Amino acid sequence: MSHPTPAVEKPAAEFTHRQILTILGGLMMGMFLAALDQTIMATATRTIADDLNGFNLQAWATTAFLITSTISTPLYGKLSDIYGRRPFFLFAIGIFIVGSMLCGLSQNMYELAAFRAIQGIGAGGLMSLALAIIGDIVPPRERAKYQGLFLAVFGTASVIGPILGGFFAGADKLLWVDGWRWVFYLNVPIGIAAMVVVARVLHLPHTRVNHRVDWPGAVALVVGLVPLLTVAEQGRDWGWGSGRSIACFAIGVIGLVAFIFAERAYKEEALLPLRLFGNRTVAVGTGASTILGIAMFGGLMTVPLYLQIVKGSSATMAGLQMIPFVVGIMSGSIVAGQLISRTGRYRIFPIIGSSLMVIALFLFSLIGADTPLWRTMLVMVLMGLGLGGNMQPMITAVQNAVSPREIGVATGAVTFFRSMGGTLGTAVFLSVLFNVLPGHIKDAYADAAKDPAFQQAASDPGQQQLLAQAQGGGGLSDTSFINKLTDVVAHPFKVGFSDSVHVVYLMAFFIMLVGLIAVFFLPEIPLSMRSAQQQRADDAAKAEVEADTATPAH
Repeated sequence: MSHPTPAVEKPAAEFTHRQILTILGGLMMGMFLAALDQTIMATATRTIADDLNGFNLQAWATTAFLITSTISTPLYGKLSDIYGRRPFFLFAIGIFIVGSMLCGLSQNMYELAAFRAIQGIGAGGLMSLALAIIGDIVPPRERAKYQGLFLAVFGTASVIGPILGGFFAGADKLLWVDGWRWVFYLNVPIGIAAMVVVARVLHLPHTRVNHRVDWPGAVALVVGLVPLLTVAEQGRDWGWGSGRSIACFAIGVIGLVAFIFAERAYKEEALLPLRLFGNRTVAVGTGASTILGIAMFGGLMTVPLYLQIVKGSSATMAGLQMIPFVVGIMSGSIVAGQLISRTGRYRIFPIIGSSLMVIALFLFSLIGADTPLWRTMLVMVLMGLGLGGNMQPMITAVQNAVSPREIGVATGAVTFFRSMGGTLGTAVFLSVLFNVLPGHIKDAYADAAKDPAFQQAASDPGQQQLLAQAQGGGGLSDTSFINKLTDVVAHPFKVGFSDSVHVVYLMAFFIMLVGLIAVFFLPEIPLSMRSAQQQRADDAAKAEVEADTATPAH
């Protein structure tokens, strides 16, 4: 009776290097979908909004995607722990393909926002489940080495995304279809290929555990996060003290309080079990990831703006100029992964990574309007090295510290909190940037007015109207007027913008200092040499032996 069991379980629980690489190929294709979608949209959104006559509504297309992808992340983690990863990863790819197809068929911005929300539901699972699946099949000691390849996906997407976005947005028609619609249609063949690969190679043994599904917690999380994410994206336009913003804050707080009560009531079956945060590694991992998200997204979203406004780069060129940052991430991740695999120690890498990010953010705060581009790019490399040495080792640490049956929910928690930090950082830093920008530009023009060369250039009648627009702060929704100004007249605007960016980077610097202090509390737990699948198979075998030995006693 016990003889067939090991013959069935052992091959399923242990994977060869070749099998792991094959599975990894399918997972990377799935993650590439979500990563490419975000970078390709960055350069295509304005063209899409213009074509759909909804320029003032374009932010909702981003907000809708952000809300559903963020909220669905912990749901995927918990449900995949209960029912298995494979069906949910295939579902995530499928729903992403459907959402992409519908986005390509959109006739107005309201439809696009609704269909982007569907896309987001898929994207939320693509990221966290891929990391959880690697946790299932690869021992923690080897895991960082493979997970480093995932950052190569993000690196590739961040380089080719803006190029493809610019190409499709700039094409009037491609195969009798509006060029920008291919931004979404491109996902369909990639998604189908990913589904075929995953369906063929990803066969993970899973014993279903009967649990209640924490639907009250899920509903409360939706009620809490939807208004908070909405106001984070829209609050700058609405006004932070407006009636709509205050209502969003109030509903969000009520939802989050209800979520905590639901999690306490469901205990072990909760969507995010509160007991999990009593684990020091998980607590430090989620806290540090939140701070990392704030500093990373909040700080780095200003770099493309700096490149476009101060250095005069097009959106596509700015994407290409971010390659040093990508090289840094990939190098940092690969080196950290290899060293963790050889030494079995991971704690030092988030500490080194956070230190490099602190230094990079401080150096970014010193970059001015006249700083050579090569110097900015060197700081990008440093920032990338810091991120690469930080993100993957932290996920490895958290996965190693929890039960094999909780890898999905733990991975989802880290991804979720990093995403929330990114949303918060982007909202806060953009608000600060827009608030200090008019004052700094005004001061820069006041200083320039004393210069005879500026006085002569500004006296030109053709420059007068544009100068008035620039001195008013020139909303960043349209900065094309800068290209029409002479270099002498445009320079103070660029100085004012650079001075405003300094404020953002100094804020990110101090926030990242807190993150550096937090990672010092990360404990060093010996990395397991067995994958989660192997550990679960061992636990199941032990349980079966205990059941067999207990039977005669009755």
